[in-house]
Amino acid sequence: MPTLTLHNTLSGRKEIFTPIDPERITLYVCGPTVYNYVHIGNARPVVAFDVLFRLLQRLYPQVVYARNITDIDDKIINAARDNGEPISALTARFTEAFEQDMAALNALPPTITPHATEHVGDMIGMIETLVDKGHAYAAEGHALFDVQSMPDYGRLSKRSLDDMLAGARVEVAPYKKYPGDFVLWKPSSDDQPGWESPWGRGRPGWHIECSAMIARHLGPLIDIHGGGQDLIFPHHENEIAQGCCAHGTDYVRYWLHNGYINIDGEKMSKSLGNFRLVRELLKVYPGEVLRFALLSAHYRSPLNFSEDVLQQARSTLDSLYYALLGRGEQVTPEAGYALPEDHPVNLALCDDLNTPEAISELHRIAAALNKADDADKPRLKAELLAAAALLGLLSQEPSAWFQQGSGDSNLANETIDALIAERAEAKKSRDFARADAIRQQLDEAGIVLEDTREGTRWSRK
Repeated sequence: MPTLTLHNTLSGRKEIFTPIDPERITLYVCGPTVYNYVHIGNARPVVAFDVLFRLLQRLYPQVVYARNITDIDDKIINAARDNGEPISALTARFTEAFEQDMAALNALPPTITPHATEHVGDMIGMIETLVDKGHAYAAEGHALFDVQSMPDYGRLSKRSLDDMLAGARVEVAPYKKYPGDFVLWKPSSDDQPGWESPWGRGRPGWHIECSAMIARHLGPLIDIHGGGQDLIFPHHENEIAQGCCAHGTDYVRYWLHNGYINIDGEKMSKSLGNFRLVRELLKVYPGEVLRFALLSAHYRSPLNFSEDVLQQARSTLDSLYYALLGRGEQVTPEAGYALPEDHPVNLALCDDLNTPEAISELHRIAAALNKADDADKPRLKAELLAAAALLGLLSQEPSAWFQQGSGDSNLANETIDALIAERAEAKKSRDFARADAIRQQLDEAGIVLEDTREGTRWSRK
């Protein structure tokens, strides 16, 4: 088995991955707060850690991957009130939309998808444990974590308490012992959702949700926790505090964080209005184009997301699918082919998910396939498909890939096929003017024709 190394945010360096139990790998990734459609920044951790999930499944017999749904939050409450609809209806709609969007990006479903509202009892239990152990206290209907009770609080973000206070927006409240203490439970008004608890009717704070769901489904100590760089502080810092202090153990062995997305050179931000919704992008680009664009940079690096990057992703995928399509011949991939453990794509991904290096290997295989003798093509085609599958790419039939549109052509597939058949008859009748007119008509509609020995292929621009 190749050595898997991962960059651990906790240590600040790449480390050899040593699982707690090699027979059962545990992975948790923070999921969405479902009050709106997700933007491309939300999709980056899903795609990046989907590659990790695929790789871990190749390396180990069992991988339990949990990605939560936050379905209780002040943003959700406000959105439902503004829409005049029940919270449950709003969260159900946007949970379904999120899952549809991520499926379009070819992300595998997690092993477990815990919903926060289904685990409030677990959260209350964990808060009670923290209170009993002297790490939390009750005040005015709230339960708060006492950050000064944890000597190494701040070790993930590598900041002292004073530094964290200076760089964060914290609620200054008279019921807090220390301004940096964070909310575990807060009171709900009569018109807000709430649950009965030892501290009165209320609802959980954000941070306790993930800690409680991890403990419930994966255990008090897990192998890997992933998420966006923006979650390091305060969310993941506070998760560590809750998990370590409640269980008296470490909480997560390896912390992985993906970098930010920039839009045309500027940091993507709702305040700047430059965020791009996945749902809107999918109206213009196939999901695999978005996935490829997200994987084109290393997951820890900033990614400049632009129309140029998307067009380059589409062009690159076209070239890879063309290699699979061949030049009119029907090539069946070699049966039973298995990617060797020391294959360059496997080794690249084992080096802290080096997707740019893995993609360069796909180009190498495709180039070899384009030049190969007939005898070598089945093996190379199988190799390209197996290598791409680790990245979640090249999952479509090549002919279907080229016949899906980029949103510019309104011609139905049946209409295109009929025009191509008419063009073939015109050429057979030596009516070249009509044949050329049909080609021109299709070109103006965004349809590209390629005449091969096997007949005419078509694709959408």
